[in-house]
Amino acid sequence: MPRSVNHVASRAKRKRILKLTRGYFGARKNVWTVAKNTWEKGLTYAYRDRRNKKRAFRSLWIQRINAAARLNGMSYSQLMGALTKAGIEINRKVLADLAMNNPEAFKAIVEKVK
Repeated sequence: MPRSVNHVASRAKRKRILKLTRGYFGARKNVWTVAKNTWEKGLTYAYRDRRNKKRAFRSLWIQRINAAARLNGMSYSQLMGALTKAGIEINRKVLADLAMNNPEAFKAIVEKVK
């Protein structure tokens, strides 16, 4: 008995992945094995970098808070310690946004914890 192979399903799978790799450079977009490897590696990078993005943004928020705090006569660590001691629960994302877009409100927070 001849070997039964589902060509319809395997071709559909290849077409789906080749469609996902459109726009890649060189053989990465049209050679099946290269495209498949590139696509799989891309999924790994995407998973990793969703986590790295969180780190990068937290770092950015800390830099912005530090710069604004120093304009108001405090360092970042002094400000965060004073906020904790005063019982003000405000996260770094909101603090950084206030520091950039609403300096008066940020200054009021700094004055409250001084």
